[in-house]
Amino acid sequence: MNTTTYKPTRAVIIGAGAVGTTTAYTLMLRKRVSEIVLIDVNHEKAVGEALDMNHGLPFVGGVKIWAGDYSDCAGADIMIVTAGAAQKTGETRLDLLKKNAAIFKDIVHNITQYNQEGILLIATNPVDILSYVTLKYSGFPVHRVIGSGTLLDSARYRYLLGKHKQIDPRSIHAHIIGEHGDTEVPVWSLANVAGAALDIEDEHKERIFDSTKNAAYEIINAKGATFYAIALALDRIVTAILQNQSAVLNVSTLLDQYNGVSDVYLGVPCVVDRSGVREVLDLPLSEEETKLFHQSADKLKAEIAKLNL
Repeated sequence: MNTTTYKPTRAVIIGAGAVGTTTAYTLMLRKRVSEIVLIDVNHEKAVGEALDMNHGLPFVGGVKIWAGDYSDCAGADIMIVTAGAAQKTGETRLDLLKKNAAIFKDIVHNITQYNQEGILLIATNPVDILSYVTLKYSGFPVHRVIGSGTLLDSARYRYLLGKHKQIDPRSIHAHIIGEHGDTEVPVWSLANVAGAALDIEDEHKERIFDSTKNAAYEIINAKGATFYAIALALDRIVTAILQNQSAVLNVSTLLDQYNGVSDVYLGVPCVVDRSGVREVLDLPLSEEETKLFHQSADKLKAEIAKLNL
């Protein structure tokens, strides 16, 4: 008789708003985990979202989804935090900081009561600072507190570069690093296709980067929120972790002498596997890129200092 016990993989999503529910739906469609738990301060909404997805299971199968509470974090592989005040028209991500830092103190306390072994994946904005806040509040090791970082920004950048060059964006190798926000840095010096440098005129560079940096504002003005692409970015991180892929992703992690920057979370290329962030990859930045990267770090450090952590 086979007595092997099967341990289901579980993702807990805290926040059943647009980002949280779209992430849950993406994980469901792609069958990334065997269990998905939605937790929200509005439990009734989480119940409704879970029920709506459950009604689709006859078409996809293989996943158990329910609205739960923080006790469901026990044994979870990944806790994805999307909860918090949403960015409104005219607001920057940093405008959200005070509101969301206060919310996070409670969220992280509630999670860590039940789970000390899983990975915390942060998506709420300002994501870099809230990842740093989560590290401090949780007591988790650095490699298990990950921010979504500039993974989405890099995807937007690659999409726009691909559109300009008429090349599939999956074949474009290009990075946005630094803050997921207004001080993010395009690494033009390393942008390439199959090792060949991208030959782009300065005026087009400026247009492409502005469109990358301001994409969220454009989408929020048009439809109120961004959620499809960030859900796919979170799905990509979850997949890299659970399938132990050692994938290189531009996630947010605590830096230690990265091009001279330390003690701040910023988006940089990292090797992501089952342990979380296994390794941080140093990019050989140009002098101008290094200067902009330091400015990005200094801006976030100034905001962190105001929180008196």
